[in-house]
Parts: sequence; C-alpha cells; structure tokens
Amino acid sequence: MTTPSSAKQSGQASPPNNNWDIVSMDATSLSRAIHRRALSCVEVMEAFLSQIDAQNPTVNAIVAMPERSTLLAQAQERDAQLARNQSMGPLHGFPQAPKDIAPVAGMVTTNGSLIFKDQVTKVDSAANGRVRAGGAIFVGRTNSPEFGLGAHTYNKVYGITRNAFDPSRTAGGSSGGAGVALALRMLPVADGSDMMGSLRTPAAFNNVFGFRPSPGCVPHGPGEEVFFQQFSVTGPMARNVPDLAMLLAVQAGFDPRLPLTRRQDDPRLFTQPLETDLRGKRIGWLGNLKSHLPMDPELLAVTTRALEHFKTIGCTVEDAHPNFDLEQLWNAWLTLRSFTFAGGNAQHYDSPERRAMLKPEAVWEIEQGLNLTGPAVFAAAKVRTAWYQELRRLFETYDFLVMPTTQIFPFNAEQHWPKEVAGQKMDTYHRWMQSVIPATMAGLPALSMPAGFSATGMPAGIQVIGSLQHDFEVLQLGHAYDMASQYSRVLSPLLQGV
Repeated sequence: MTTPSSAKQSGQASPPNNNWDIVSMDATSLSRAIHRRALSCVEVMEAFLSQIDAQNPTVNAIVAMPERSTLLAQAQERDAQLARNQSMGPLHGFPQAPKDIAPVAGMVTTNGSLIFKDQVTKVDSAANGRVRAGGAIFVGRTNSPEFGLGAHTYNKVYGITRNAFDPSRTAGGSSGGAGVALALRMLPVADGSDMMGSLRTPAAFNNVFGFRPSPGCVPHGPGEEVFFQQFSVTGPMARNVPDLAMLLAVQAGFDPRLPLTRRQDDPRLFTQPLETDLRGKRIGWLGNLKSHLPMDPELLAVTTRALEHFKTIGCTVEDAHPNFDLEQLWNAWLTLRSFTFAGGNAQHYDSPERRAMLKPEAVWEIEQGLNLTGPAVFAAAKVRTAWYQELRRLFETYDFLVMPTTQIFPFNAEQHWPKEVAGQKMDTYHRWMQSVIPATMAGLPALSMPAGFSATGMPAGIQVIGSLQHDFEVLQLGHAYDMASQYSRVLSPLLQGV
C-alpha cells in the first residue's frame, strides 16, 4: 500500500496525458473550459470513458452503462448546443452516473436488489431530473447495497464495489460507487443519498467530500409517502467544496410535489463565494461522545490531529459533551428507521417469492418495523425531539460541532459488516455506523471531509455538523478547512503512473 506521503498529489504537475489532464480537472474548472469551448463535450466524454475503462474493472463502481456510441452522440449534441450559444447549465456535457437507488428515466434502477434487476424506470427522481436538465449525460449508475442498507456496497445484482485506495477494502456505502468513482476520477461530481451516513461514510472511506444537506434543501423523491419520511436526503459528493456547491446549486430548491422542501432555499445561495472570515468561530469537538462510541484508537488519533487545521483558519476548538442518554437515542433511531423501512418495503416481505430475494438485514428491518406499535413510534419521535433540543442548546455555545465520520477505517470487502469495533461486539448490522446518527436524528446539515490517513494509507473522515438550515455556512467552513489541510489532494495509489 502506498502511504499518503508518497502518493501523487493533485496539486503537482500532471503527466503529459490528455485524458488525465481532463479527468483530473476540478469540476468548476471543467465547466468553465466546456463553456468557453476550450474543451469539447466529446473530448470530455471520451476522456472519462477511457478513465472508466482503466479503473472500473478493478473497483466496480459504475454499473449499467449505455452503449458508448449513444453517449458520444449525446456529447455531440451538447457541442452543437454550445455552437448555437445554448447552455443547459453548469453541468453541460458532464458525464454523470446517478446512484442506483433513485429512478432515472430510461435506465435500469435495481435498488441493488434482484427483485428489480430488470426494472427500467420511466421517470427521473426530482434531483436526477434537475441534473439532467442542467446538461449532464448519464453514463451509467453508481453501485449501491441492496435498498441502500448498510455502509458496505455489495449486492447480488452487480457485486462488490471496492475501495479506491485499497481494492481489498470496502468502499463504504450506501453511495459507495459514487465515492469511488470520484476518487478515481471516473466522474467529475457525483450524487448520493444519506439516511444513515450514506453520503458521509463513502466520502470518508475514499478521501472525498460528501454533504448531507438539511431535510428539504434538496427534493428527495417523490414517492408514495412524502410527509413522514424525514431521514433520507439527496445530496452531492465531490473532490472539493466548490465542486460540491456547484452540484448542490443544481439539486437544491423547492418542488411542489414534496411539501417539506422550502421555497427559501434559493439554489443561487450555493453559487456565492465560499471564502469568508472564520476567525473566532467556536468548534465543539464531540470526539467519540465521551467513549460511548467504540472507535479504532488510530482513527480517533488521526481525526483529533485534523482539528489543528480549524485552529489554522482562526477557529477555537474545545471538547463538547451532550447531556443525553445516547443509548436511548440509538434505540429511538432503531425504532424510527425500522418504521420507515418497513412502511416502504413490507410488500416484498409479504410475498414469499420476493422475501427469498431479500438479504437478512432487510428482513430484520422489516420484521422490526412490523412489530412496532403506534405509541412506540411516537415515543421514539419524542426522544428525537429531545435530542434536537439538546444540540440546539450546544449551538448556543458553539458555531459548529465536529466529530469523526466513522468509527473504523475501511474493512475487508469480503466481510458484510464488522462484528467488532475496538474490542466491542456489534449487536446489529449497523451499530458500527452509530457516529452518523447525531446529525441525522437532529435533522442538521453535515459535511464529511478528508481528515488524514492511517499508517497503512487508509483514509479517515471528519464531519462538520451545522445548526438548523445553516447549510452554506457548513460549506464555507469545509472549504477553509480543505484549503488549510490539503488532505483531499492526496490521490489513490491506483492513480500512480496514469
């Protein structure tokens, strides 16, 4: 394994390779080059397809790709539009591969399940429709675990997606294919969704950025139920924060089909300059929640060292301790998650044929949800409310809260989920992901950012949690941290010699 100190950095001079020069560009720079016609959309498409050809067989990040001729024909049309002075938006001519969970018109949407392995959907999700209207060309889907369950991307339809820094390790999930495709320069930007860290965990495991926006910032759906579901959100992934903000500006905004989206979330907010004076901002370090979270000691040490970069940009950092029963919070999460998942998927459990196709973790979630009572769900919602109020109290002292994104480094890709963390046995398939629960349960924006590497070169991530609906402020802090830390410039050993 190549360690970070010897890995090539993106700030160094690129080798004389035309394709590499294109795929290694920041997405914002790529968009400008396309629009001033320094690069044609066909050149961009050919470069990214070549990169996919070179890297994807090793990691299996992008699946269900259309014919190459079809994609090049779409790129030619994008060039013809620019020749007529017509731009569809900032993503004009961008290769994009939506996560294989949300529907895309005319493409297979399997949800990582054999139940849907041949399902060609007829409509776009709200966010995918905006990305399409913004000029992107869909070159495939990014792989995801079955129904997005678990932070390890494997399924019986497409197989395992492997880590960008070490293919023997997991890519994370559920937006695992997206994180790997970004890290290996197979896509300029990527989308994902996040219920239990699905944008944040693969970002941490692959040294990129994943942003869980506030619920309602980006339309998620539409679906059969649009009021109760407030955990899963759609959001962007990118190699740096300006690229992330560019995609978010396309995704965000009110959608009348989704009543919890907000008219005040003007997408133009995310096109404003990210640079700002952060001197004096107070960071509350949650760490491992006073040892409540079992955590790899090396990962905790790596992420703690990353706090120095907040100090470099003028912030103060001090320990913050929520006054809350964190086991009660976890149990409330189990109730609300199972309630939500069972409500949307019990029909598969009710069919013996389809139930046989479900992975054990999906069966467990549905059975948990079917056994719930109404009062139990309401009691869990009250715990969630109390947790939000406790974090609101902390935000009276701190401007941002920060903690490690994950509790471990990427584990063996052949393992479905880690049974033990730091000597403590995991009692559910997702207990090892508990570090992503604080932001989800409080409905707060959270950005996972690169935070350094283990002694063996495995990436670590740190997450910034903002106060209610302060999404842009989180991005501003993340951008300043990235400029100070430079962790995101370290590239995968798989990109050596390209």
